[in-house]
Amino acid sequence: MVKVIGAVLILFSATMVGWQIGRYYAYRPVQLRALLVALQMLETEIVYGLTPLHRAFVKVGHRVSEDVGKMFLLAAELLITEKAQSAEDALRQAMGKLWTNTALRKQERDVLASLGQVLGSSDREDQEKHLRLAVTHLRGLEEEARAEQEKYEKMYKSLGFLGGLLVVILMF
Repeated sequence: MVKVIGAVLILFSATMVGWQIGRYYAYRPVQLRALLVALQMLETEIVYGLTPLHRAFVKVGHRVSEDVGKMFLLAAELLITEKAQSAEDALRQAMGKLWTNTALRKQERDVLASLGQVLGSSDREDQEKHLRLAVTHLRGLEEEARAEQEKYEKMYKSLGFLGGLLVVILMF
């Protein structure tokens, strides 16, 4: 009886590990899409709405998904409370605190960090160019993430279950 309960627990645990890893591959394209939408909204606010950067961050933060939106809201808070000297510093601090909560990778972080160097420190046209460049780069990363999702999501879900099943078989 104890072996059966142990086998069920091992099988369940291994399956859940596989599902968690698979979920990471499923969330990355979704969060990349949210980041793309956020940058497009930021472009609209800065270029066409002439909105100050901290207000633009707040507007964008409220309109996009929770994980990505929190970064923009924290960056806005850091700018308002003057805990950050510049938009670059605010974005860097916000990413430092919240990046681990996302499924995004270093490549996306590098794109945002390089964008942060320009935001608030150049004219509208230059910011527009850099925002569009960042969006273009993120679109390529999104396509790559979707390909990885198709390739690895099911594999890890299956591997979790099969790995647990292997351990159970070896136990008996």
